Amino acid sequence: MKSDIFILAIESSCDDTSAAVLKNKTVLSNVIATQKIHEEYGGVVPELASRAHQQNIVPVVKSAMDKSGIALHQLSGIAFTRGPGLLGSLLVGTSFAKGLSINLGIPLIEVNHMKAHILSHLIDNNNYDQEVEFPMLCLTVSGGHTQLVVVSSPYDFKVVGETIDDAAGEAFDKIAKTIGLPYPGGPLIDKLAKEGNPKAFKFPISVVKDLDYSFSGLKTSVLYFLQKEVNKNPHFIEENKADLCASVQYTIIQTLLKKLKMAIEMHQPKSIALAGGVSANSELRTTITELGKELGIPALIPAFEYCTDNAAMIGISGYFNYLNKDFSDLSVTASARLAV
Repeated sequence: MKSDIFILAIESSCDDTSAAVLKNKTVLSNVIATQKIHEEYGGVVPELASRAHQQNIVPVVKSAMDKSGIALHQLSGIAFTRGPGLLGSLLVGTSFAKGLSINLGIPLIEVNHMKAHILSHLIDNNNYDQEVEFPMLCLTVSGGHTQLVVVSSPYDFKVVGETIDDAAGEAFDKIAKTIGLPYPGGPLIDKLAKEGNPKAFKFPISVVKDLDYSFSGLKTSVLYFLQKEVNKNPHFIEENKADLCASVQYTIIQTLLKKLKMAIEMHQPKSIALAGGVSANSELRTTITELGKELGIPALIPAFEYCTDNAAMIGISGYFNYLNKDFSDLSVTASARLAV
């Protein structure tokens, strides 16, 4: 009889300090401390983020351990986000994980943040009706990345398309700022879009080669459009905010969908999936679900708690690395840039 594997996972890649405990593929606890201070600045301030991680990491880890009901001596390994992300933030999690690994005498397991977003679909707590089928085609959409990844197994990832400039999440947030919405603007666009007409204003869907994406042109198009309309009517944005949000959201989702459909045709996956912070967007979740029904293949949409940055996804990735005996030594360093 196989003994259970208990993984303590730590995530500190950006502005959320998170710790989770997993028993095999089941999440026992997943604690997230969100840093509100960045709202004042309209975006994440790296220096402030790393300081907040230093303040949060001990109480967050303690809370995760307490909620899990697991004692430190029962842990099998410590998983942590090595990258990509903000270097100062990553260093806090990396250093803490190293220290605990030494203290407990258990394996240290480095995790790629983007792979972890994808592997969140393998967490048992997602309560999918069936086992995840490979190959899986995953659309990973976040503030820093937009990628199409063919996943043949928990250890086999191939990026087949990605943004050549801005990420979709970045486009959401920067356009939101242009419209006058506070940071983070993506969720506010999602909320306001529910009251608007997605066809009210027509914005361009980018045309780039193969399965790659581009969102910088959309940002520019929206900016010039608003400047022109505000010159004619200073109250244009306020009077049309819901329609603007709905139209921008529609354009971003149609851009994502266009290349996703091409990738499905080319790679014939057995399932499609959505991952990353923007996978919390309600309209995108609905669109991908409907696409799966239309094509007759499973469309995997993660539980909300596994969409944004969280340690549970680091834990599931660490679990598979543990099974593969893919451990790190103390020379491992955080890396701001890390390819899938």
